[in-house]
Amino acid sequence: MNNQTVRTLTVEQLNTYIKDYLGTSPLLSKVVVKGEMSNVRVYGGSGHIYFTLKDENSAIPATMFGGSSKLKFKPENGMKVICTGRVAVFVRDGQYRLYAEEMEPDGVGSLYIAFEQLKAKLQEKGLFAAEHKKKIPKIPFSVGIITAPGGAAVQDMINVTRRRFPAAQLYLYPSLVQGPSAPAQLINALKTLDASGKCDVIIIGRGGGSAEDLWCFNDEGLAHAVYECKTPIISAVGHETDFTICDFVADLRAPTPSAAAELAVPDVKELKKQFGNVEKRMLQNLSLKTNYLRQKLNTYSQRPVLQSPKSYFDDRRMALAREEEKLFSLVETQIERERMKLFAKDEKLKSLNPLSVLGRGFSVAFGKDGKAIKSVSELPSGTEFELMLSDGKTSAVAK
Repeated sequence: MNNQTVRTLTVEQLNTYIKDYLGTSPLLSKVVVKGEMSNVRVYGGSGHIYFTLKDENSAIPATMFGGSSKLKFKPENGMKVICTGRVAVFVRDGQYRLYAEEMEPDGVGSLYIAFEQLKAKLQEKGLFAAEHKKKIPKIPFSVGIITAPGGAAVQDMINVTRRRFPAAQLYLYPSLVQGPSAPAQLINALKTLDASGKCDVIIIGRGGGSAEDLWCFNDEGLAHAVYECKTPIISAVGHETDFTICDFVADLRAPTPSAAAELAVPDVKELKKQFGNVEKRMLQNLSLKTNYLRQKLNTYSQRPVLQSPKSYFDDRRMALAREEEKLFSLVETQIERERMKLFAKDEKLKSLNPLSVLGRGFSVAFGKDGKAIKSVSELPSGTEFELMLSDGKTSAVAK
């Protein structure tokens, strides 16, 4: 047995030694590793990201402290990334891992990834829906402009608006249009102008720049502020090839700030031309209508009733007299018809009258009770009764 004394280490001492050993390696103190992310877990409170970085043959656990607040994109399973950091051992577990300090998508920029992720998220929520977009007024008399106060963009918009439609009242709200503080100022400016109710339309934007310069217009909070505005919004960010989230949410996207001013207000020269055409058509229609009515009036004036009113009234009087004659004739005919009917009924009643036979020499005997005597048996000898003759009554005594 070797007489040399062997030092016994605890597990913690061994892991600490390995950690210190690896920590002194220049190669492991800053490494750049690419691979595919899996088992991604993001802790909302701290923003720490825990994941596994792997390739076809191997894998290494990795951690990025506060990574969710540092990154412009959202790490997801299956995403290929390039991580810059250091390799160290976690003493408690004896496990080495990659501690990432920077992370970039492999092959695609982080800004592009973040843009596409936010775009997909907001589109799913309906912030880009066409049915939610408001119409830009054809003739706005007040225009709000949100942009940097000293840039060329604001001067271009003012010049274009003044040239095209001098009657429009401009409300300028200065704001940062670049940097981390810009989104909050843009949101505040947008809400203030919208709440004032003074603007018929609002233009928000800036001139051209890099993707980083325009990034504040990709802010999720700004997207919701644009979506919630009651005033129609025109987004004019950068050049024609630049697209931001603000462009997709706005009611209308303009390729440049100058184009936004042209879209916001009409050209007064074109309006005058249109009004002139409308006036010309109105005068033509009025002339046609007047001529038509004049011809109609002339036609009416040639009618006999207007040429000779007395003749017209005489004709009407004669017609009325003829109708009166017809009416009297009809009345007389009807009266005569009714008279004949009445005479016939009278004759019939006379023929049915029992007293009418008295005129032919007959008489009727009545007892003291006034009832007609129908039989000789009702007249015993000495009975007094009355006889009704055609010209009166007389007393009689039965024998």
